[in-house]
Amino acid sequence: MPIETKAYIEELYEKVEKRNPYEPEFQQAVKEFLYSLAPVLSKHPEYIEAAILERMVEPERLILFRVPWVDDQGKVHVNRGYRVQFNSALGPYKGGIRFHPSVNSSIIKFLGFEQIFKNALTGQPIGGGKGGSDFDPKGKSDGEIMRFVQSFMTELYRYLGPDVDVPAGDIGVGAKEVGYMFGQYKRIRGAYENGVLTGKGLTYGGSLGRKEATGYGTVYFVEEMLRSKDMSFEGRTVVVSGSGNVAIYAIEKAQEKGAKVVACSDSGGYIYDPEGIKLDTVKRLKEVEKKRISEYVKEHPQAQYHPGCSGIWSVPCHIALPCATQNEIDEASAKLLVANGLIALGEGANMPSTLEAMEVYLQSGILYGPAKAANAGGVAVSALEMAQNSMRYAWTFEEVDQKLQVIMKNIYENSMKASEEFGHPGNLVVGSNIAGFVKVADTMLAQGVV
Repeated sequence: MPIETKAYIEELYEKVEKRNPYEPEFQQAVKEFLYSLAPVLSKHPEYIEAAILERMVEPERLILFRVPWVDDQGKVHVNRGYRVQFNSALGPYKGGIRFHPSVNSSIIKFLGFEQIFKNALTGQPIGGGKGGSDFDPKGKSDGEIMRFVQSFMTELYRYLGPDVDVPAGDIGVGAKEVGYMFGQYKRIRGAYENGVLTGKGLTYGGSLGRKEATGYGTVYFVEEMLRSKDMSFEGRTVVVSGSGNVAIYAIEKAQEKGAKVVACSDSGGYIYDPEGIKLDTVKRLKEVEKKRISEYVKEHPQAQYHPGCSGIWSVPCHIALPCATQNEIDEASAKLLVANGLIALGEGANMPSTLEAMEVYLQSGILYGPAKAANAGGVAVSALEMAQNSMRYAWTFEEVDQKLQVIMKNIYENSMKASEEFGHPGNLVVGSNIAGFVKVADTMLAQGVV
């Protein structure tokens, strides 16, 4: 990289560190992104001259608010609510709402920053945002969740709108929570603005295929990587972390493609089934009975349960699909995966690999699909839901799934094209970052200093 470009990137990253102290996840996301842009910045100094990146790393708006609510015993609790509206160059802010005890400003900003470029890669007219709360829905009654969500939306609603900001679900926020949000928004606004939330129920504007979209999309992206080397999922051993929506439907699609998925996990530990994961059991335990994944071994004695999550990456596999949470694969786990015969890894979660783990993938030469590209299927179908809402029309599951496959194929091809154009052929980290960045940067140049 030219000295001038390197000095610019280093100086900008130092500013980010100083302005955002104690926010390691956000700093990590920005660092990984900035350093991969060196080829495009060297070729297009107009981006530096217009301070495009200085504007990109600052949210257009960061909203922090308290969320008071009352539990079933009448006790008052107070949580924090967040919404980061990061960049609206391409369209209204779009990004999920996460309810989890780990949520803080660093988590929300890292997720919102990543969302800008992920959304750009889909080719749809949506900007980047993210939101959530440190509220933990686990162990809460439906009444407690409803009261919390209503309090949350009573503050957040004033910043939303079909052409302003359109949230969706994320960890801890499924169709039930989205339903409560929509009901409270409708109640306060006195209007039926169907396009203000995505991930809605099918009876009031939701899209078929939305629940499956992130998991399916990750598999479709990995399939494109494998196809480039005349390989496929057929007969491959796969490990999938997590057991929420993303993981469940990644497992489902991988199995449809002929793979043998042998492990999955939750926050307590992981299961290894040498005969292959019985997805019906996992779906029932996690989606219906809301039980821990450890219960699986009671019904399938050939399987093993291991407490702790990181051990799942010691299971030998050809394909790894991390679909749980950020930074779940560190350098040691990445090296173990590669040593055990890994040929491809697709990130279904947001930033599930540390910077050191990413370097291991790139140095080893495995096929690596970074989160910005590989897990864009969820937001892609969210945007398709917005389109259906605008038309007052609903596509079939097959139509949505076909559109999703085309979107994921286009993301792969555009990322590969960018990696080749800027001197890093096959590096999808560089390719996806540059492809997303250029689209947003050119739009920001066209719109002036705003």
